[in-house]
Amino acid sequence: MHHFNSIKDMSFLSCFNTAPFILTEGAIVERLKKEFNIKMDDDIVHAGLIYNNKQADILKGIYKQYIDIAVKYDLPIMIMTPTRRANKERISRSLYGDKNIIRDCVQFLSDIRNSYESNKNEIFIGGLMGCKGDAYKYEDTLSAEEGYNFHLWQAEQFKIAGVDYLFAGIMPALPEAIGIAKAMEKTGLPYIISFMIRNNGMLLDGTTINDAIKTIDKATYWSPLCYMVNCIHPTVLNKALSCSANQTRLVGKRFAGIQANASALSPEELNECGALKSDEPKELITRMEDLRIYEQIKIFGGCCGTDNRHIEELAKRMTSW
Repeated sequence: MHHFNSIKDMSFLSCFNTAPFILTEGAIVERLKKEFNIKMDDDIVHAGLIYNNKQADILKGIYKQYIDIAVKYDLPIMIMTPTRRANKERISRSLYGDKNIIRDCVQFLSDIRNSYESNKNEIFIGGLMGCKGDAYKYEDTLSAEEGYNFHLWQAEQFKIAGVDYLFAGIMPALPEAIGIAKAMEKTGLPYIISFMIRNNGMLLDGTTINDAIKTIDKATYWSPLCYMVNCIHPTVLNKALSCSANQTRLVGKRFAGIQANASALSPEELNECGALKSDEPKELITRMEDLRIYEQIKIFGGCCGTDNRHIEELAKRMTSW
């Protein structure tokens, strides 16, 4: 299914195929707001912070905290550009319409990676993309064809900038997820589709995880490297995967990761929630450990409500698995 040819890609692919576990970063936007009170761009959120020295240093500090943990526990780590909202339309509306934001964000992470001389081959940079609308609702989602046309520009920009992989975060509905997958596939880079789900085992539009995987795999020639969820609590994923519709060989083979939210609220509650309620690190990571019954899951990291304490606790546990 996967025949990626460049040596650069091979390093992420071979890591995915051979490493027992891969760590990802924890929350970034939430921490910029909560810990540093940083005001972000209405259109592209935190992607523009790289152009402000003081804010860029804060952003770099958060990424480095996560990388330092991976290095300390000798785990490979996937870090992602701050670009989930930095699509062509939003960039042109933002204060940074004249900048090559995608290239500059990739360069920003490359510079951080290069500062880890002896570990840089274990640090993988992903081009982070997301749905056009609100990830916590699905009503305004794009069709597969619209999704392909809308997301292709960003995917190709990442290809030019030289990322190791592409990542579609918190995709709430199947049609746009098909479109973004087809746009990503066109780059020839390894790519991962990550869903927003409910504990009933379905995406927000009512598609089961199994059917979403089956449909996207069928719609693409180079299929995603794997599928994941992000921005949900591990107990939600546990319930979702234990639904009979998802107890399939396909899910067992193709579903491989979670970036966990530290709160067990539903997508709607999360969207309306001003201050995030979050589990203590030990409690959250114990719930993530419960997912070990699904042996194919190998990518673990954090989303909203997590910080370096959660990722540290996670890395510590992962080394004993």
